[in-house]
Amino acid sequence: MRRKQGTMIALAALTLAFSVAGRAEAQGLLFWSTQAKPVEETQKMRTEVLGGFGKPVDYYGNDAGPFFTRIQAELKAGKGTIALLGGLHGELASLSSDLVDLKDVLSATGDAKINPTLVSLGTYGTAEQKYLPWMQASYVMAANKEALQYLPAGADVQKLTYDELIAWGKAMREATGSPKIGLPAGPKGLLHRFFQGYLYPSYTGSVVTKFRSPEAEAMWNAFKMLWEEINPASTNYGFMQEPLLTGEVWVAWEHTARLQDALNQKPDQFVTFPAPAGPAGRGFMPVVAGIAIPKTSPNVEEAKALAAYMLKPETQIATLRATSFFPVVEVTLPDDMPAAVKMSGATVAAQSAAPDAKPSLLPVGIGGLDGKFNKVFIDTFQRVVLRGQDVRQVLDEQAATLKDIMTESKAPCWAPDKTSEGPCPVE
Repeated sequence: MRRKQGTMIALAALTLAFSVAGRAEAQGLLFWSTQAKPVEETQKMRTEVLGGFGKPVDYYGNDAGPFFTRIQAELKAGKGTIALLGGLHGELASLSSDLVDLKDVLSATGDAKINPTLVSLGTYGTAEQKYLPWMQASYVMAANKEALQYLPAGADVQKLTYDELIAWGKAMREATGSPKIGLPAGPKGLLHRFFQGYLYPSYTGSVVTKFRSPEAEAMWNAFKMLWEEINPASTNYGFMQEPLLTGEVWVAWEHTARLQDALNQKPDQFVTFPAPAGPAGRGFMPVVAGIAIPKTSPNVEEAKALAAYMLKPETQIATLRATSFFPVVEVTLPDDMPAAVKMSGATVAAQSAAPDAKPSLLPVGIGGLDGKFNKVFIDTFQRVVLRGQDVRQVLDEQAATLKDIMTESKAPCWAPDKTSEGPCPVE
């Protein structure tokens, strides 16, 4: 009886969602999105961002379930009412074969300088522009200005390499008597993203395929050298803003949202800069949201006009205010923005636009195995770095676990790995 009641409630909720959206569609273009879901953000999107488009737009932020249920039903029917889609790179990937090519929209964005690295992600390796970048977040480096005097000779903090970071850490440790670099390696930290999005791409140009490669072995040996300059309390750090504020750490890597307290409280004391580069490039992990048009859109031309509008510099700034996601086009931020937004925003833009940028996306297509996927990288770190086990042996053993995850999920490769027909291979 309970199962029957639950099913009836779920069906009633779904019917209500469709009827509400149906009423909205009669009023304007329907913008169906997985972003800006909180009520306050949704309202800001409708008024402060989309209010300037000149035509009515009905913005609806959804959880992934209702988002996919609705659009997949329309695609199956071959007819729809959703004009425009907004979602993360990994979310739009499953719909890529049913999206309109948006190459012509790029030429309709006027003087807007759109980040070319993010534009390329929207092709999914095809000749078509499956989505246009809409907004982004990322992870960056931050440093107390006290640390800058110890930079290696000739090093540019805005174009740092991992070798220079190691030398910088050594100089700070020798001068102060304690390690001054910190990483969020605690239980609530995001260290797995550092390995997946920064270290592996920078040294191997890969995350999955070359997990156990000779380049990966060299990478872990280099990271062991870096760890000697890392504050040992890092294994307890969840957010790096606190140890930066106390001075326990002078240099840190962290998600922009987890640095904002330090940057807002003492903006004159800190600088932000892109993550270092390795032999294969400057690995970084963009959290990219894109705009796409389904082939069932009732008005493709108006939807394209709205997509172009979303990429205008003034619209991008309004979107930043509404969502705290950073622009994907070159903009000059207003003076009234919080210090953390101005500092991190400039660094996120510089990092993704760097000539040696090597973007690494959040895992795509592994579903409920995401936790096991992350654990492979943390377990490797703990065994190699914290316990001092043989790098080659650990990589071989962990690669077997990683291969099982990819086989079970059947997930094809994502950037920076080359596209694959079946499950992403582990060489």
